[in-house]
Amino acid sequence: MAMLPARRGGQNVTILDPSREFEDIYGRMGQLINLAMGDFGPARPADVPWSPLGDVSETDDAYQIQVELPGVGKDQIDIQVQDRELVISGEIKESKHGLLRRSSRRIGKFEFRTSLPGDIDPDQVSAQLSDGVLTVTVPKSQAAKPRRIEVSG
Repeated sequence: MAMLPARRGGQNVTILDPSREFEDIYGRMGQLINLAMGDFGPARPADVPWSPLGDVSETDDAYQIQVELPGVGKDQIDIQVQDRELVISGEIKESKHGLLRRSSRRIGKFEFRTSLPGDIDPDQVSAQLSDGVLTVTVPKSQAAKPRRIEVSG
């Protein structure tokens, strides 16, 4: 069985999934093109979700995921955890405030996926939406938390 490469950053070690890395790069490139080209960029099929920007960080006790969702209400967000994968999805409907002259805001289905590197406690996951940023806290399982071992002698 082939080992996946590891990326070291500070104290954290992240296992890289090359296909996931390319998928993330492709998604970010699409976002940059859409930002630069506005409405002139290539059309995206309506059933293909876009991916909001987000960060995944780790503490000794939990993983914290912050996703940018400006203008999205908590009733428009669905959060699911299965095994070690977190999926944040939803849909932003087109606003009906008169004649639309220009639009650069994202609408349609969105989906943010991330695989968490360690065992988690799915029953204790919490989420908070504040100022357009969704913060999901995923506690680590007791087995995944670091333990200090005393040396006797």
